[in-house]
Amino acid sequence: MVPPVQVSPLIKFTRYSALLVGMIYGKKRYDYLKPIAEEERRIEAEEKKKREELERIAKELAEGSSSV
Repeated sequence: MVPPVQVSPLIKFTRYSALLVGMIYGKKRYDYLKPIAEEERRIEAEEKKKREELERIAKELAEGSSSV
């Protein structure tokens, strides 16, 4: 087995700096996208309610016309 190699402090610093920058970027990106996604979910829920109401009305009309 080969003994561990001494890693340059510059490489260590660069790796951890990139990790930190990536975490900061991810947090900013998440904070930017979160309200957009919430709005999309809200709109989708409203459309679903409307669609279900139309389906219910259509079903009632179909049942009403078949019994007449």
